[in-house]
Amino acid sequence: MLKPKPNLSAPIAQALREAIGQGQFAIGQKLPSEANLTALHSVSRPVVREAIAELRADGMVEARQGAGVFVIRQQPIGSALFEGIDPEKLSSILEILELRTAVEVEAASLAAQRRSPAQEDAIFSALKAFEEAAAAQVSTVESDLAFHLAIASATNNPRFPQFLTMFGRDAIPRDRLAAQGQEFIADGYLSQIQSEHRQIAEAIAARDAGAAGAAMRAHLQGSQQRYRRMLHRSA
Repeated sequence: MLKPKPNLSAPIAQALREAIGQGQFAIGQKLPSEANLTALHSVSRPVVREAIAELRADGMVEARQGAGVFVIRQQPIGSALFEGIDPEKLSSILEILELRTAVEVEAASLAAQRRSPAQEDAIFSALKAFEEAAAAQVSTVESDLAFHLAIASATNNPRFPQFLTMFGRDAIPRDRLAAQGQEFIADGYLSQIQSEHRQIAEAIAARDAGAAGAAMRAHLQGSQQRYRRMLHRSA
């Protein structure tokens, strides 16, 4: 099994969350530039960009073309709505997956009916990014989340992507669990996810709402089964 690489962006994202939550950066205020954050944390620019992507997934900041990244919320979306969730616990992960299944099956069906050509391109771009990350043996969490967000956006109902951004990276807990030593990324695991993603994307492209919903259900229920096996092993 591949040993997971350290997630250098997570502590930077957490430090920024805390700074925003404590009012060091007010709503509407611009965050330090990539160059400043790179120098402050002694990391590369891609690491800083991934940290900012986490905050964007949390709904706390937004990037403005040519201006920078600005604070739009002091707490992650959904932090008060989903109390008691502990992303370190397999039981909480399963609860999130069951809820995601209920929502994202319908999202995939709606995306198949409503997606625009540009939205279809976004779904396949995220699929390609996932495949490239898997081939490079780097974290696939951001590209995985981007894939599901692209589908949610293709519903043309803003509540679907808002739902997913409530959880941010906690919706895709692979890196967190791997860092805890959970052995579940076996040979073929990421290839299986790639195959499931492609089935969903192709059904959406074919405008087959039934097949898209069924493929999404199979994908997320398969994830539930994998995490349940882990829960049983750790019991």
